[in-house]
Amino acid sequence: MDHKLQREGGAEPDGSGQDVSAVLIAGPTASGKSALALQIAGELGGEIVNADSMQVYGVLDRLTARPSQDDMARVPHHLYGHIAPRTAYSTGLWLNEAADAIADIRARGAVPVVVGGTGLYFRALTGGLSDMPPIPAEIREPLRTRLEREGIEPLHRELARLDPAMSERLRPADRQRIVRALEVVMATGQSIASFQERRGPEIVDPAKARCIVIDPDRALLHARINARFERMVEEGAVAEVEQLMALDIPAQHPAMKAIGVGPISDYIRGDLSLDEAIERSRAATRQYAKRQMTWFRNQLGAEWQRLQS
Repeated sequence: MDHKLQREGGAEPDGSGQDVSAVLIAGPTASGKSALALQIAGELGGEIVNADSMQVYGVLDRLTARPSQDDMARVPHHLYGHIAPRTAYSTGLWLNEAADAIADIRARGAVPVVVGGTGLYFRALTGGLSDMPPIPAEIREPLRTRLEREGIEPLHRELARLDPAMSERLRPADRQRIVRALEVVMATGQSIASFQERRGPEIVDPAKARCIVIDPDRALLHARINARFERMVEEGAVAEVEQLMALDIPAQHPAMKAIGVGPISDYIRGDLSLDEAIERSRAATRQYAKRQMTWFRNQLGAEWQRLQS
């Protein structure tokens, strides 16, 4: 992929980093986001900030397709692999860390290049996400455990008791939103609706940033996904999952939901062949990419430049 940022007048940037306040690059998995970020950061004298919710975790280096050590040596990278897999991490925590990283980058006279596939991170960064309260682990973890053990119906009934208006707004099958609404009302005594009305801080003004979303050809993306996952296994993804399993992290923890962890865990336990684990992981990745593309298409506004790859 080769793409050059340009000034409004059509000239190429001079590399000083003064043409844009930030560059935001969103796109589905395996679409070439990291390569584009590396290219643009090199052109602008920028530094890269991760906006992928799985690439923040340590251990899962290959399985989450984090940039290589060589790439990280070429351009400074921030917020990659710095969170222990057992640690609870949220959009709010990422936003705080991203805000600090962006401020530091700008203080050095460089341009922050934010790249990733987690749409909520970009929405939060540009002020479009509600300012939600932090949820204590002693509330979050038991609810996640109950969801796995009991299913969503008992939690929906409890939400109806604590926040009846929100319970009526949510479909009984909307598992994640029901749990989220329940944990908020349990932690604060207030309905999640009261927080949803408040906009969060705007760290990056999209009107002053260059916003790019990669919209790849579907067949080409699937071919990349298939080839990349096999390469991940060749480069040590199985050993990474073995390390993760040794930490005995609860199955409902976000790090355990990284694509490929489940099938490879089944392979390690002898329940699947390696070929079966690879194919299931490829299929899950393709499904995830489809959801990402749908989200970006429906949620990112006209200020985002669509770029095919």
